[in-house]
Amino acid sequence: MPVAASAIYFLNLRGDVLINRLYRDDVGGNMVDAFRTHIMQTKELGTCPVRQIGGCSFFYMRISNVYIVIVVSSNANVACAFKFVVEAVTLFKSYFGGAFDEDAIRNNFVLIYELLDEIMDFGYPQNLSPEILKLYITQEGVRSPFSSKTSDKLVPNATLQVTGAVGWRREGLVYKKNEVFLDIVESVNLLMSSKGSVLRCDVTGKVIMKCFLTGMPDLKLGLNDKIGLEKESQLKTRPAKSGKTIELDDVTFHQCVNLTRFNSEKTVSFVPPDGEFELMKYRITEGVNLPFRVLPTIKELGRTRMEVNVKVKSVFGAKMFALGVVIKIPVPKQTAKTSFQVTSGRAKYNPSIDCLVWKIRKFPGQTEPTLSAEIELISTMTEKKSWTRPPIQMEFQVPMFTASGLRVRFLKVWEKSGYNTVEWVRYITKGGSYEVRC
Repeated sequence: MPVAASAIYFLNLRGDVLINRLYRDDVGGNMVDAFRTHIMQTKELGTCPVRQIGGCSFFYMRISNVYIVIVVSSNANVACAFKFVVEAVTLFKSYFGGAFDEDAIRNNFVLIYELLDEIMDFGYPQNLSPEILKLYITQEGVRSPFSSKTSDKLVPNATLQVTGAVGWRREGLVYKKNEVFLDIVESVNLLMSSKGSVLRCDVTGKVIMKCFLTGMPDLKLGLNDKIGLEKESQLKTRPAKSGKTIELDDVTFHQCVNLTRFNSEKTVSFVPPDGEFELMKYRITEGVNLPFRVLPTIKELGRTRMEVNVKVKSVFGAKMFALGVVIKIPVPKQTAKTSFQVTSGRAKYNPSIDCLVWKIRKFPGQTEPTLSAEIELISTMTEKKSWTRPPIQMEFQVPMFTASGLRVRFLKVWEKSGYNTVEWVRYITKGGSYEVRC
């Protein structure tokens, strides 16, 4: 069920109404007083963004120094409501030059009322695309003096853009060279024990595309996901090619993807927006290929000395390499002096974060650099407290490697004019929360 909002309010931090819009007559005009009395004055703003007062529900979110409150009187989709708020703020920022605060609202209240009438009709969300709305709401907002963003150029055929089936792409695009760039960017989240066993691991990824194509092309993307390959083999009545398959979890798509076709054929088919956009996001929890294994050994020699030995092994192929590798090895706060040796890269002690920071600019695959350090601690008369040993943290970037094993099987571009297209595919794996217990 969609939002079906009865009213929307814009409040400052004191609870004063900056702008409000009533979409239905099933709530009274004094609902904002109930929000002030039961939520703002009781200082419960940070506890839960959804509150029920009487027969109404309040969905609220703070953006800068402004509270946006949606009031509903029926059972509504909360996620849709907050998605509407986020998209609406993005729309306002595009008109105001990137700023959205109390001053921007006061300087642009006429424009905001006009936009509120367009983006929601009788409480139901409508088109919130800045590119489309700027075709027929041409009034420019009062921009912040700190904003350097220039005005977007208007394009013709506003009616066709608004009412057409492809609202995210305008017609008449022409490029001398038709190119498609596709990046698969993954972040590895890992918690590993000191002995090398994996305690928690998952991969979050996104597929980012940048399209410079003439006309209205239809793209089809094939991945090595298990469900898609099984569906393809059923439709073609022959087994799919052998190779590693993966199971994608929590997949979300850009609005340009044909979900009906994806549900029936498990094929990512879409007419892309012009320029750069995020095609899909996903998560993987099974069969993760770890790019690194960290094996630490920490010995406490009495009250004033420690020995730290850390071995980092790159598991990916020998022809590949990681860039910008940073390993942060925690040490006690009472560290007085450090001396260490590394077989690769450079290391130093950073007292501000109580860590030995080991940096390797280029880390080849199938190698095992090591760090050996001796730590001298300050001797105190008080009883020594046990050191909690925070985990070792690691940052990296591995080009042309995916921890999930995701691969692009094909990327097809079809357009009625039949022009040739150049496709570029790139893989990048980064360290999200990559931690190893000492």
